[in-house]
Amino acid sequence: MHAPLSPQAPAEALRATLAELVDGLPPRQAAQATARLIANYRGATPTDAPVLRDRSDVVAYAAYRMPATFEADRAALGALADAVPQWTPSGHTDIGGGTGAAVWAAADIWPDPADGAAPRPVTVLDWAEPALALGRELAARAPSAALRDARWRRARIDAALDVPPTGLVTVSYVLGELTPADRAAVVDAAAGAAEVVAVVEPGTPDGYRRIIEARDRLVAAGFHVAAPCPHSAACPIEEGTDWCHFAARVSRSSLHRQVKGASLAWEDEKFSYVAATRFRPAPATARVVRRPQTRKGQVLLDLCRDTEELSRETVTKRQGPLYRAARDTAWGDPWPPREDPAP
Repeated sequence: MHAPLSPQAPAEALRATLAELVDGLPPRQAAQATARLIANYRGATPTDAPVLRDRSDVVAYAAYRMPATFEADRAALGALADAVPQWTPSGHTDIGGGTGAAVWAAADIWPDPADGAAPRPVTVLDWAEPALALGRELAARAPSAALRDARWRRARIDAALDVPPTGLVTVSYVLGELTPADRAAVVDAAAGAAEVVAVVEPGTPDGYRRIIEARDRLVAAGFHVAAPCPHSAACPIEEGTDWCHFAARVSRSSLHRQVKGASLAWEDEKFSYVAATRFRPAPATARVVRRPQTRKGQVLLDLCRDTEELSRETVTKRQGPLYRAARDTAWGDPWPPREDPAP
């Protein structure tokens, strides 16, 4: 067995481990499995069977999709952590976690305690044993004790799912694989088990609709939205006119470039998400919901505000420190910055 990768952070350790995985992939088999997984990922037909069927599927998924899922999950959990800075998860259960992208992301946001205390218990639930097996293999090399000690448990992700009480439940890139009834039941199971629930889906109109459904169920269950929304009221986007999504920068592997015929070393993973808490968080006053537009002497920010409305704010050079902050602000960031720029 490989020794844990140390002292790298989880993000670097995961990239290094996946690079080794790609080196062992037969290129043609990997490309075929990846093409099928892409077709499933883009489809809209729920399934009652695991998407990842065998080792070749799982290795192709981990090499091709896991980095993107990890970056989206890390962005969502990072926004959550900003809204609840004094909170750390007492435990973490990842529903439909497959090879474990969300638990790796959580380990990057909330590292193991430095005082020698026991790491938080982590459980990954998935119905595909090949995915769980590879997840165990990857986690065995993690720098995080919480990941190395994680439990990888086979479970059907449907209306009969039982989720024991824990601090954090993540449901990442899963709801699109389920029937509407199972989607509702899984979100309800997460809400019944956790202090904090984070749901992440592809940043498509369908993914956004699933996030809104999950958000509505969480709010109805007594949760408060911590991110990305600045409020827990209805989404101000008029149905059918637009959708709320964000982007995470992902380094492309050699497999990415081979499958896509791409030359760039990176791509942007579009995702939608909601993170909600049983206790009252401190959400952003506003969230940047489009890529900022930088023009001569001004920055245009499209915002979702805590006043439950969408608006555009123009920050000009005459505003000094605020203008400099706006130039550094990215799509998905809170606005104004959590700490006001010094005068």
